[in-house]
Amino acid sequence: MEKRGSWGSRLTFILASVGSAVGLGNAWRFPGLAAKHGGGTFLLVYLVAMLVMGVPLFMMEIAISRKLRKGAIESMRGINKKAEPIGWAATSNAFVIVTYYSIVFAWVILMFLNSWRFASMTQDGEAASNLFFELTKTTGAIEGSDIPGAVLACALAAWGLIFICIRNGASSVSKVVKFTVFAPVVLLLIMAIKGCTMSGAGAGLAKLFIPDLAAFSDPSLWVDAIGQVFYSLSIMMAIMFAYGSYLGDDANIVVDSLIISFSDMAVSVLSGIVMFSTMGGTGMLDKITDSGVATAFIVYPQAIVHLTNIGWLNALFGAIFYLMLITLAIDSAFSIVEGISAAVSDKFHLKPKTVTIAVCSIAGLISLVYCSQAGLAWLDIVDNWTNQINLIIIGVLECLAVGWAFNLEKVHSEINRNTKKLKAPYWWFASSVKVVSPVLLIVLFVWNMIVLFSKNGGSYGGYPIWAQVIAGWAVSCLVFLSGFIAKAVVSKMKKKGFVEDNIVWDKPVAAGKLSGSTKKKSKKK
Repeated sequence: MEKRGSWGSRLTFILASVGSAVGLGNAWRFPGLAAKHGGGTFLLVYLVAMLVMGVPLFMMEIAISRKLRKGAIESMRGINKKAEPIGWAATSNAFVIVTYYSIVFAWVILMFLNSWRFASMTQDGEAASNLFFELTKTTGAIEGSDIPGAVLACALAAWGLIFICIRNGASSVSKVVKFTVFAPVVLLLIMAIKGCTMSGAGAGLAKLFIPDLAAFSDPSLWVDAIGQVFYSLSIMMAIMFAYGSYLGDDANIVVDSLIISFSDMAVSVLSGIVMFSTMGGTGMLDKITDSGVATAFIVYPQAIVHLTNIGWLNALFGAIFYLMLITLAIDSAFSIVEGISAAVSDKFHLKPKTVTIAVCSIAGLISLVYCSQAGLAWLDIVDNWTNQINLIIIGVLECLAVGWAFNLEKVHSEINRNTKKLKAPYWWFASSVKVVSPVLLIVLFVWNMIVLFSKNGGSYGGYPIWAQVIAGWAVSCLVFLSGFIAKAVVSKMKKKGFVEDNIVWDKPVAAGKLSGSTKKKSKKK
């Protein structure tokens, strides 16, 4: 069995984690929610949610996986054998997410390759907003099965890039993130400078940063802020379990977690500056929406063609915008696959590279559904259930398993193991994991159910009920049944000689039991 992979340096781990956390949602959903909820008001509530829920849960996953040297599935089994299905649910849900996230990545590549077409659309917002539909041939409904050749080619390119980035686990990721994390920040700064120099940018920035006190009375403000923090940090998706398992024993989890969390927030704010200044400068402030797809592929193209009266310059800024989205998307996409690969390879003692090839191949085939003309509609349904239902339930279950079915002081001790000055207070960590986070997530879940059943009559997006059952409820059932299905498979494998790892928190894991590779072998029990 290969030794477990490890990060080449502390900086590499931080960059990889920032890259995973900072994704497309930072660039398009965060600004939309800020516009929806009074700008500075949303920023303040988001900061509070980050401190009381985001950071503690992030630290929790990193600490558990660093201690046990395992991915999500085995880490949860190390907490409590009955909690293993939670790890399977997180891993399975992440698999579903990457099947469609990869196609959003492909759409971004497609728009980047066609950004030159903005040059002939100067001041023609309608043509710019129709470019995405022209390229993808999407119907926006559960209609049409044809797959445009250009979309298919970009999907193959997206999966190829994902595999190249993680083909050797932590080793290859370490090389890639040194570029993919800094590149979007540089590109965002370029766009921010351009946006802030436009007349009307001041109105946009004022809308972003000046709080609207009336927004505090809207309960959806708190729900959206909690949701954005939860979705943005890549927790409950098997990713941080994988990344934490590659950490060295000398890592300072407290400091690194704070750096990663607030770097994620900083990029979100920078993205907000880009969006609000550009929309303010083009007189389109009222068009900012919390729909990521609409913002990136319909609304922002309209702003691009109104930036200047020089066609080639508009096209250049369009290329910069979509290149920025590419660099944001690729880190998040390959981190999801790495989280899945690490969890499955640890469980079944398989070579991580073999699992990665299998995951990319199977997920790639499934993702063809989203390449079709009906792909956008299918994606919308699956995304709603995986994020608004599955991910939240997984979060609640994980908090209950760690906070109530395990000795939380052990996790807290692991978090503070290498920090001397800046320690995570136990009252803050324990209250978050045991009470605040699960309560907030339950409130978020209940709110989503009220919206779905009370306001929308149990139907989402106006799609056919049969489509919602197949792509929504059925997928959710499979996600939460995956752990029990896997248990049955493992039981049969045991009859043929398969032996599960003996995972014990208080004892180091035997070097021979580790899957992956590590620079330092653990002491044998």
